[in-house]
This record gives sequence, structure tokens and C-alpha cells, in this order.
Amino acid sequence: MGYLDELNDVQKAAVTTTEGPVLVIAGPGSGKTRVLTYRIAYILEQGVAPWNILSLTFTNKAAREMKERIANVVGDKVHQVWAGTFHSVFAKILRYNADKLGYPKDFVIYDAQDSKNVIKSIISEMSLDPKVYSPNAIAARISSAKTNLIAPSKYELHEDLMAEDRAARRPYFYQIYKRYMGRNHRSGAMDFDDLLYFLYWLFRKEKSVLEEYRKKFKYVMVDEFQDTNFLQYSILKQLVRYDGSPENICVVGDDAQSIYAFRGATIDNIFGFEKDFKNVQTFKLEQNYRSTNYIVQAANEIISYNNRQIKKEIWTDKNEGNKIKVIKTSSDAEEAKRVVDSILEQKNRNHLKNKEIAILYRTNAQSRIFEEYFRRYDIAYRIYGGLSFYQRKEVKDLVAYLKLTINPNDGEAFRRVVNYPKRGIGKTSIEKLSKYAEAEELSLWEAIDNAPLPARAKDSLLKFKLLIKGFQKKMATVPPSDLARFIFNASGLRPILVADNTPEGIGRIDNINSLLDGIKSYEEQDLIAVSQDEEPKTLTGWLQNISLLTDADKDAQNTDTVTLMSVHAAKGLEFKSVFVTGLEEKLFPSFMSMESNEALDEERRLFYVAVTRAEEYLTLTYAESRYKFGQMTYGTPSRFLSEISTEIVESNVVERPLRTTSTVQGSFKPYLPKKKLPKRKIPNFKPSSIDDIKKGVTVMHEFFGKGKVLQIDGTNDKKVATVYFKDMDKPERRLMLRFAKLQVLS
Repeated sequence: MGYLDELNDVQKAAVTTTEGPVLVIAGPGSGKTRVLTYRIAYILEQGVAPWNILSLTFTNKAAREMKERIANVVGDKVHQVWAGTFHSVFAKILRYNADKLGYPKDFVIYDAQDSKNVIKSIISEMSLDPKVYSPNAIAARISSAKTNLIAPSKYELHEDLMAEDRAARRPYFYQIYKRYMGRNHRSGAMDFDDLLYFLYWLFRKEKSVLEEYRKKFKYVMVDEFQDTNFLQYSILKQLVRYDGSPENICVVGDDAQSIYAFRGATIDNIFGFEKDFKNVQTFKLEQNYRSTNYIVQAANEIISYNNRQIKKEIWTDKNEGNKIKVIKTSSDAEEAKRVVDSILEQKNRNHLKNKEIAILYRTNAQSRIFEEYFRRYDIAYRIYGGLSFYQRKEVKDLVAYLKLTINPNDGEAFRRVVNYPKRGIGKTSIEKLSKYAEAEELSLWEAIDNAPLPARAKDSLLKFKLLIKGFQKKMATVPPSDLARFIFNASGLRPILVADNTPEGIGRIDNINSLLDGIKSYEEQDLIAVSQDEEPKTLTGWLQNISLLTDADKDAQNTDTVTLMSVHAAKGLEFKSVFVTGLEEKLFPSFMSMESNEALDEERRLFYVAVTRAEEYLTLTYAESRYKFGQMTYGTPSRFLSEISTEIVESNVVERPLRTTSTVQGSFKPYLPKKKLPKRKIPNFKPSSIDDIKKGVTVMHEFFGKGKVLQIDGTNDKKVATVYFKDMDKPERRLMLRFAKLQVLS
């Protein structure tokens, strides 16, 4: 067992403690994968049959890599270990027992798009408004119900859930849910959530099946336990918690890296593990093998501010390293330029390769301005975990309308949007139009007037033509950014995107706003010019620049690329140099987290994940202004910046509101978290309507107390109130009214 000599003392203890419940708290860069790998190898070497081991991960890639590493130690028998994702392993069990659930053994598995197509057809059959009953929102609601084990028959008995649906103007959701489940069952189909949902009920109703798998899986291991949801943990407890069970379960995770609440993950699972299982043996992997001391110290300081956490102190025996660089810029455009300049400096001075560098951001829409500068400076890059900004569907759809406005003979743009949003122009009609256009040597646009088409399709095409002509008239009278915003609204794209309030849907709206902001920025300054010639800023000029920016990569095989990614996508990765960008209040942390301590804690964990991706160089940037929703907005530095000691920071900011500390290398002690603001006991407290909150009124807030509204900015659901709370240390607060919960007193 020479491989055990590769482990430090705590790692070795976690590997060799195989009996009973085990909790491994694995800090960033602490050798978590090695511990999991060697633990399975160790159990196999104790004579345990491989099929008696269940190892659950969140990606097939992680499971595959783990098996490969174990094979290097114990050989081919590792392939008989039950190792895979929750969904892949559970699907395997369900296939063996599908008949007990009334499903065929060869049931099909619907992906997300299949599920949405079923939902769309049900919404259509029920004659419901798809803008109100957005398929994405309905799919997310169904997923949430299943994750919380609420069957359709039980859903309508939950008055709270039904009240939420009525408030969202979707009172018929439960009927859609019921039809959806029934239709999938008749089709012999399960969606991804069903693979968890039905396994839970299979184990609950078929005790002989549950007993079979309890005997089979004598040792259960779970990676990234902090990312499990309520349903996943419920299934695990069914398998290992019962009378006489040895409870040989080992879960590995880090509460400080729990960042997927929006997907249904609950941090309560890892916090509650020691209460759910008796005599848990806990091991804390606190030595970081990845990062230099300054980066590790910053991470410790940041996470110390969280209210709920499993106490640990990450440490490293690496040298101090480079101080953390903080860069303040006047705008998002300057931020992008400073980041790219810093990358060029690191490449030249420190001989870093592109692939050793990553730019992280809070929202995918932030990638646009960085992409433009990478193209301008001819630096190879890739978007990780998502499409390049200009390849995203919602962006391409709007750009197609802009192209068609300038050049209605653009056949590709025409095909993309002629029936999007739907106008009753089907594939058959487009095929007939294409044949006629080709025979007459006309563009599709030119062929509309005389093509032999059914009356309904012809009428729809003529209306579409009038729509585009209206955009062309508008082009002569308004600047490019106003025209683009007008087209986004008038084309019908906006209602489709606004109706989808899932995290993905909100991200798509963010991308459109970023695109519109880019056009506004182009009008005002020549950021992405391809020549030094000064020309009037027109939509044609902007589109020309975009066409150059989105050319195919010169070297498709080039793997030496700078990585651009959201912080969520960066989890589990590491780079020599990391740039964490957009560190402003209401961006990172997100404005949606401002009124909840739990949400702010998750944002801080997200920042912690970002910081701990860096091995040697960490750069934090923020902008004093950036375009949002077509307007120049002014931001303040993220509160997270003030949670890092000045001694370990190198900054271009003259005065920074950063704390000082007497911390020295090797003697860091975590700071106590800030005292949680108590909720006030307010009799008959009831938040008022947003429309009732006006300048000059007196209001009550559950945390801040009584205050006076000094100013109202924004419109509709983007209204922000400036309120003076005299009893607070920082009396003046900016609150987004849709989240603020204010009661008008007078």
C-alpha cells in the first residue's frame, strides 16, 4: 500500500477510516480527489467486492477519471464498482425495476428540450397564454415540485403553493403538472428529475427492492456533497439509515463552496449530516496544495464573514507569493482594457501561457466587452461552459433583425427570424418561397410579392415585410442604440424573453441588455474600431465590427487559449493567474442577494470559490461605471473587497475602505463574522405595494426600522428607493423595491 505514503496524516485517516459514517470537509486544493480515489482502492484491498461499493459524483467525467486512477492501484476490478452520476446510477436501478412503477424497462429519458416541447403542447391544448405560462418557468416549477417530493395529486392540496401560482397569474399550473406527468407516463418517458423522484418512491413502496440495494451497497461514497438537493439526500438516507445498518457512508464536500442553491442544492445537507448520523467521524482537509500564502489568507478572511459555516482554517506551506492586485477603473470598457494589458504583461514578464490564465465574471453577459478586446489584441480565447457571446441564440436572433433592417436581401437573417416569433409561416411555405425565388433569380425578400403561396402565409409574409420596412424608416431618424432597442421591442422578441423568469431566462435578458449596451458604447466612443478612420457611428458600422469579431478562430486546434467563464462554471478548476472582474455592489454580490443574509452568504461563497481558483496571481477588478439597460450606471466597490487585509493587497486605489490586521504569515486567525442584524418584532407588519412607496413617505423595514423615502429612481419593477433610517450606523440605504418589503406608515 505504497500509495498511502503519498497522503498527509489527515488524508490517510480519512482513507483508512472505512466503517461507519464519515464526513470529509475538503478545503480548496486539499487533495479531495486523491482521498476519494485511494479510499475506494483501500476498501477493495480489504477484500470488499467491487459491486458492493457505490460512488456517486456530479459528472460522468469525474467518475471516469476516478475509475482510471483507482485502476492504476488495484487493476481492472475497479470497473465493477458502481460509480457514476446520481442520474446515471439511478437510471440503471430503475431499468431493472421499471415494471413495478408501470413503466417499460426500455423507457426513454427526455432531455430538457423534450420536456419543454411536451409542456408547450399542453399549454397550447389548454388555450393558455404562453407568455404567462412560459414553458421554461413551468418546467422549473415542475422540477422544484419533484425535488421536494410533491406529486401532482398533493400539489393542489398545498394552499401556499396554489397561492403563489395565483399571485404569478398561473392558477392552472397544477393542471399542467398533472397532464405532464400523465402524458410522459403514457409515452413511457422519464425526465431527468423523474430518475430521482421515481427511485425515491420505488424504494418507499417496494421494500424488497430497497432491501436488495441495501445489501448490495455496503459502502456508499458521495463527492461534492454540499451540492446535493433534498431529494438526493433523502434517497441516500433510505439506503444507509435503517435498523442494524453499519451506516458506511462517506460524504466529501466543503460548505464554503456551496454555490448552487439556484439549482435546488441545499447547504443544510452538509450542515445537518452530523445530526442525521450518530458517531460521525469528521476529517478536515485544511492544507492547500494549490495557492500561495497571500491567496490562502485572503480566502480565509473572506469566508470568515459568513454567518453559517463549518469552522476550518486553510493553510499552505507555499511561499507568500505575489500580493493580490486590486484594479479600479472608470468604466467597464477600461476594465476590459486593463485586464487585457495585464494579461499581456504576465505573458511577457512571467512567461505565462494563455491556458494558464482565466477571467471570471458573475454573469455571462459580461464576456462581451472582454471578447471584443481579445479580438482587437489578437489573443486566443475560449468561452468555457457556454457559447461565445455573439453565438448565443437570443443575441443571434436580435442581430438577424438588425441585419435584415439594413439589408433585407440577407437570406440567412431572413430565414432565422421570418417565423420567430411565430407568425404562421411554416416550413412548407418557406420551401415554396425558396423554390420560386430560385426559379426567378430573386432574393427571398423580393420573391414575397408574387410567389404562389397560400393566402394565410402570403398575408403573414406581407405583414412581416411591412414590419421590416417600418424599422428601415425608423433607422433614418434615430441613433443605432435606440433603433436596436426599438426593434427588440417591436419585433416581439422582448415578450418571449421577459416571460421566462428562470435563472437561464434572466441570463438571456442580461445578454440582450449587454448587446444593447455595446451598441450604445460604440456610439459614444470608438472602442472596437478596425481602423483609425473616423466615421459616423451607424448600425451598419457596428454590424461590420461584429462580423469581424465573430469570424471563425484562425486556429481551430489551438488549445492555448485564455479562458473566460462564469464563477459558477469555474468550480473545480485552477489557473496560475485569475482575474475576478465586475466586483461592484449589485453585480457581485448580485442585487438579488441584497435583502437576504442567506443569499449574501452564498454570494460570498461564490467569491471564495473565485479567489481559490488562483495558484500564483490573483487580480480583482471593478468599474465605477458600466452600461446597464441602455443607461450609464454608477457603482460602488463590492463589499467583498473590504474583507481583505490591506497588507496583502497591491492597489491602484489611493484610498480603499479595506481593514487592517496584524496578521503575519503562519499565524492567521479567522475573524469573527459580523453580527447578524436581528429582525424587529413589528405588530401586523405587511409590506405595501410598490406603487404606494413615494418620495417623502415614512416607511417601516423589518431589519432597518423606521425611515423616510428621500428619492425614487427607475420605473416599474426596477424602482429603487433611497431611504434614510436614522437608527442605523449607515443611515442612507438604496433598496430595490421589488425585494425591499417596506410598509408605508404615513
